[in-house]
Amino acid sequence: MIHPIEPVFDSNSKILILGSFPSVASRENMFFYGHPQNRFWRVLAAVFGCVVPESIEEKKHMLLSNRVALWDVAASCQIVGASDSSIKDVVPNDLGIILNSAPIEHIFTNGGTAHRLYKKHCLVKCGIEDVCLPSTSPANARFSLDMLVAEWKKMIQ
Repeated sequence: MIHPIEPVFDSNSKILILGSFPSVASRENMFFYGHPQNRFWRVLAAVFGCVVPESIEEKKHMLLSNRVALWDVAASCQIVGASDSSIKDVVPNDLGIILNSAPIEHIFTNGGTAHRLYKKHCLVKCGIEDVCLPSTSPANARFSLDMLVAEWKKMIQ
């Protein structure tokens, strides 16, 4: 399966957040974290003290106004549904597209799968260690919204 969503970034982006690969809902919506139960947008809004964005344009505005770039590690892979544990045959995205255009200082991965894929496929080429944050996926039931916000605040500390 080929990743259908363009990265979000501009020449002011200092933080790069990487997921693993878009879910079925995200691919249908043609934007990141499109499943209504995914807590990504609620977590970021709380971290940055913003209203939770609704539209794709509002989401892009929140990211860029807080100097955040967003993409996924995998450009293509085999995946069953939205199950990160089923991901195999990964071809990584060329993160140089972002890193050569923006002064990225920190890379954060959204969950363990994105972290493992980044370490395996991107770290050597990018040269920036990532910080693995707990997944905002509804499958990560161990973390309440408040717990996620507390962990994700590491991005701005």
